[in-house]
Amino acid sequence: MDSLQFRFSQLGHQEKPQKSFRFLHKHHLRSFTVGSPNICCGLRGATRKPLWRSRVLSTEAIQAVQSLKLAKSTTKLEEVFTSKLSRLLKADLISALAELQRQNELELALKVFEFARKESWYQPDLSLYCDMIMMLGKNKLIEAAEELFFELKKEGLRPDTGAFTEMIGAFLQVGMVDKAMETYELMKESGCIPDKLTLTILIRNLEKAGEEERASAVKKDCVEYVDFPEKFLEEIRRNYRRAFERPHYKNNGLWRRIFEGGSKNPPPYSPYDDGSMISPSMTVFVTKLTAVT
Repeated sequence: MDSLQFRFSQLGHQEKPQKSFRFLHKHHLRSFTVGSPNICCGLRGATRKPLWRSRVLSTEAIQAVQSLKLAKSTTKLEEVFTSKLSRLLKADLISALAELQRQNELELALKVFEFARKESWYQPDLSLYCDMIMMLGKNKLIEAAEELFFELKKEGLRPDTGAFTEMIGAFLQVGMVDKAMETYELMKESGCIPDKLTLTILIRNLEKAGEEERASAVKKDCVEYVDFPEKFLEEIRRNYRRAFERPHYKNNGLWRRIFEGGSKNPPPYSPYDDGSMISPSMTVFVTKLTAVT
């Protein structure tokens, strides 16, 4: 996209939210139209609250997920949405979406996400967008992730630190360092404060890409954004070393040479593939569960 949509339209907002899901068609995902029947049940008429996700799937949510995965045609899929998805309570529908994301059922997750946005109880929810951006990024559908990122504005939302971090991680997933740094600068310009996760993802991946100058600049930002920056940077260095001490890397001669020889051109690297990191959306999920309990 052109210079991050002209710096996110100069950090402005549109007054009237619009719902456009062009990327569903652009990226060769199966498409169909599902209406939202006017069925009154559960929380549909209740006071709107944040879209908490249950930590345990209900029987109804499990059955809905299974039915979606078993549907082998557009007609069958429409039937599942009409007969099962439309009858789920709000919490169950969001839980079903989270489960599809966990299983990396990309097409189905996108359809359920679109379906949820048409429900009468729906209010724009930033964490749902973050989860979808992360999923698209992990599947290397960067253009779709970027378009969804800009859909936030059309919904009347403003990206927070988590949303920017998800987009940065998506760019780094495919080695788009320039776009990741551009998003990082836009993040700061918009008034969002980079957190430890943002800084860690950037520092680790910039160093792996041989972008020492940019990595040093981000490290300098730690003085402004992190308490005890020296301790924080030492933790990053220590965790980086621990990742390479695992058997997976010890038995990989290429990675061992890179680590021991200080190569500036490591193989493609996922921001979250060493197990020492959790995704930004998972951070949101854990925070919400803590708040609920």
